[in-house]
Amino acid sequence: MTLISAFQKDEDLLKDIKKYAPLTEGFRIWWLGQSGFLIQWKGKYLLFDPYLSDSLTIKYAATDKPHTRMSELVINPARLDMINVVTSSHNHTDHLDAETLGPLFAANPAIQFVIPEANRAFVCERLKCPETFPIGLNDGQSMEVAGFKLYGVPAAHNALERDAQGRCKYMGFVAEFGGYRVYHSGDTLWYDGMVEVLKPFAVDVAFLPINGNKPERRVAGNLSAEEAARLGVEIGAKLVIPHHYDLFTFNTEDPHEFEKYAKQYGTPYRILKIGEGQSLASRE
Repeated sequence: MTLISAFQKDEDLLKDIKKYAPLTEGFRIWWLGQSGFLIQWKGKYLLFDPYLSDSLTIKYAATDKPHTRMSELVINPARLDMINVVTSSHNHTDHLDAETLGPLFAANPAIQFVIPEANRAFVCERLKCPETFPIGLNDGQSMEVAGFKLYGVPAAHNALERDAQGRCKYMGFVAEFGGYRVYHSGDTLWYDGMVEVLKPFAVDVAFLPINGNKPERRVAGNLSAEEAARLGVEIGAKLVIPHHYDLFTFNTEDPHEFEKYAKQYGTPYRILKIGEGQSLASRE
């Protein structure tokens, strides 16, 4: 099949990122595909949940659940040598990929890595990193990391699953920086109390999945396009950017479905193409 073309990739994407490095007002976002978002703020870079390899396509190629790629790979992670902080919201490979994170760590020796504390042993085994390396958070906790204050919030994928110590195995993160707040959902369904958890943050941008929850896919589900549009309004997000689509043919959604509901609910939104950036204006 013909892959969906990136808006920009490789050298062009790097040039765009570097072009905005001197930005001192507002902040900038790039969508790197699936649930991966890069944030640039005052010369610092926060990378949420990158998946920048074909590891899952290779792993499942000879199975009854092939992970057939739909879109171009936007960049080799080894070329992202400016990253200060990277997250993994949970242990699924499209959010915790050794073939993405290994090269990223090598390219950024001072990088800091934020995970759900409950997942520490699994993460370190998969990535072959020291157990002291990741920074672990639980819901209700926050920590300052390289100029970004990160708050842990629960995620339900499909349940609000906790370990024996009561720590969340699936999480989202709210990043606060320079008076802005951005919510990255990780993978999640809508759960009781979700609006009450998120609304007090008054987020400027919410990154929400739209691929839905279909048991026949035999993978854990997410918000539907309709739910993502409605949730954005209910938590008071100033902008919603959808994610978790256009990567694998068996587990995707048409972003125009999200657009339809966003218009119906009056949700402020922007649909990005892979590799495309979006600038958020200064509050001044």
